Amino acid sequence: MLSYFLTALGLMLVIEGLMPFLFPASWRAALIKLAQFQDGQIRTIGLLLLLSGLVLINWIR
Repeated sequence: MLSYFLTALGLMLVIEGLMPFLFPASWRAALIKLAQFQDGQIRTIGLLLLLSGLVLINWIR
């Protein structure tokens, strides 16, 4: 079970690192825009991403 978790964590880090590695200027611009959002908007985005991930995991299994 721990190996699955660590594999998933490693894959997440690889995916998270792709944008700043391949497109640093676009990534920086996106972070600047994101910093200007209200807390509620950021929470909504986070909730949608979380739910999308759970649906994807459930669909794969």
